[in-house]
Amino acid sequence: MNEDFRLVMIGAMYENGGNTTHRFLDGHPQLRVYPFESQLGTALVQDRMASLFPVKYRWPVFALHATAEQDFRSIIDEECRVRARTPHVSKFRHVPFDFSDEERGAAYGRLIRDSGRSRGKNVEAFFRATFEAWKDFKRTKEQSVFVGYSPIVTVDADKILEDLPGAHVLHVVRNPWSAYADTKKRPVPLGLDDYVLGWTLNQYHALLFQRRFPKRVHVLRIEDVLAGPRRTLGAFCRKLGLDAADALGAPTWNGSTLSEVYPWGAIRKATPEANRAAARELSARERGEVRERAWRYLDEFDYRDFLR
Repeated sequence: MNEDFRLVMIGAMYENGGNTTHRFLDGHPQLRVYPFESQLGTALVQDRMASLFPVKYRWPVFALHATAEQDFRSIIDEECRVRARTPHVSKFRHVPFDFSDEERGAAYGRLIRDSGRSRGKNVEAFFRATFEAWKDFKRTKEQSVFVGYSPIVTVDADKILEDLPGAHVLHVVRNPWSAYADTKKRPVPLGLDDYVLGWTLNQYHALLFQRRFPKRVHVLRIEDVLAGPRRTLGAFCRKLGLDAADALGAPTWNGSTLSEVYPWGAIRKATPEANRAAARELSARERGEVRERAWRYLDEFDYRDFLR
């Protein structure tokens, strides 16, 4: 196992600011930030959480008898593969992306031949091969840490840290009112009860694993990121021995500034004002029910008076 492989895996409940945080980190000169959601899960993920969250967002499970090529193909990675293989139907077709999934597969196979198979080595090879195959990625000589993001993957933080000794998990939480208001904008949204159940489960696992791994599991509020991205994310980067780079001040794609985070995430405008405005879109009944269902975590994250 390669302890030199350093990975920051971001997790967050849907519409909680994971994609937004991912984009704020994107331009940092010491980071290799995955281009889209790094959906590492496989169809073999079958546990008590599989009925609650899509397996594409989970930490992967690989077949014992599989080959390196089968491992590579089993990783769902939907957003990147759709953009690479059928760009005309990708929601990211408007951004330049010189990338071949076939080249990535060849690089992955070569890396696994050198390292051997294991879940940690498979994930490492997948990240390394991605950046080898991404031809127009803006490289610097300082890049030493990989960054991925997958919604709800915080529930698997213990597996991530066990498989990858050089990994950290960064969990992002957003007040549940704004988060639910944005998830309602999806074509087929989760109902309020199901959404807040998922929200609370994510916060439970984040706090549990932060207690167990205090130096490797980090929890940030998206409200603090939006109010001062360079300050908040700079403090996180310093914990990893990285610089609080000026590039943390704005969301970017491959180093180019974005006017809005969408379509990477549902948060279009990464501002405190837009975040509060989203919460106000809910009816009084919805606001009260969200408060009732999320009550345990409102004090924990200082959200009790958010709507005032």
